[in-house]
Amino acid sequence: MSKVCTHMTMSLDGYVADPKDGTGELFGWYDAGDVTVPSADERWCFQVDANSAEMLRGVLAGAGALLCGRRLFDLTNGWNDKHPIGAPVVVVTHNSPEEAAKWPRTTFADGVAEGIARAKEIAGDKHVIIASADIARQALDLGLVDEVCVSLVPVLLGKGIPYFANLTSAPHRFDDPVVIQGKGATHLRYRVRR
Repeated sequence: MSKVCTHMTMSLDGYVADPKDGTGELFGWYDAGDVTVPSADERWCFQVDANSAEMLRGVLAGAGALLCGRRLFDLTNGWNDKHPIGAPVVVVTHNSPEEAAKWPRTTFADGVAEGIARAKEIAGDKHVIIASADIARQALDLGLVDEVCVSLVPVLLGKGIPYFANLTSAPHRFDDPVVIQGKGATHLRYRVRR
């Protein structure tokens, strides 16, 4: 059954990037082991521990669409139309880029609800993965998220971009986590209670 999931790597104090959008302190676990997990883009390959490899393979195999915001899309240049997860991308934005045809596997949607609806259509029986903190927050507040996934890394950033900030419909409640202990990250998956 298709699900809408958020998934981000997060510091112990709740940040998914430093104040300058840096993730170097967070993404070390992607290169902390001896098991190779290739991504859909041959430029990137993960070297993780066995537990993290199993989790990553599940995410890669289950992803039918990736949902992000325009800010992340611009920071990554749209992953050159080939996100490592291998799925088409839906970008939530009120201002689609003029050269949108440059990214044929990318769809632009005006709003989170519309973005999730389009991503679900694209994903079919596979999952929609939300990979932007603010989009995840909005989707959670709209009641459109089925699971929240966190790869928790042992670092305190002190400040930066929070995973969930300024929730308008809090509190949100979750079931007990599924925990996968990895090297450099503890992977947590929480089902959202309705």
